[in-house]
Amino acid sequence: MSRIGKLPINIPQGVAVSVSNNNVVTVKGPLGTLTQKIDSSIKVNLEDGVLMLNRESDQKRQKALHGLYRALIANMVKGVFEGFKIVQEVIGVGYKVQVQGQVLELALGYSHNIYIELPKEVKIETITEKGKNPLIIMTCYDNQLLGQVAAKIRSLRKPEPYKGKGIRFYGEVIRKKTGKAAAK
Repeated sequence: MSRIGKLPINIPQGVAVSVSNNNVVTVKGPLGTLTQKIDSSIKVNLEDGVLMLNRESDQKRQKALHGLYRALIANMVKGVFEGFKIVQEVIGVGYKVQVQGQVLELALGYSHNIYIELPKEVKIETITEKGKNPLIIMTCYDNQLLGQVAAKIRSLRKPEPYKGKGIRFYGEVIRKKTGKAAAK
């Protein structure tokens, strides 16, 4: 049995969950509205502020979908109620970040600056303090969208293994390699 799929999802006050006839779950909360299409083999039951997901059989595919959809719906409920936050750190001499509205400007050691227009759902701010690495702080109610945007930003300059320069998630540990041994 899927251990994740069996867990109930508690619906907090201020969050409304509705399930349509064609298995589309809609979650509305103070931060926004999210929808997710559910596979027809998974049944969603809403009773007394608790959401439960049930599957038809114990086939391997249905077990996997059971846990997947439970996690997706739980993230939707948490997102519209609390929201999600990702912090990224920009490490490197001369690397800079600025935000103007929904456009993020990055100077990452290339011959040109990189401009990324972010979706309107993602709120972004940058912190640049003297003597510290610049930080990019993103918040959003949609966990999938936030992760996708963060991965796109990180892919512009991944941390390299010798000096650790690049864009990394805050607190991420990069295994460093030793350089060339000194000549004898």
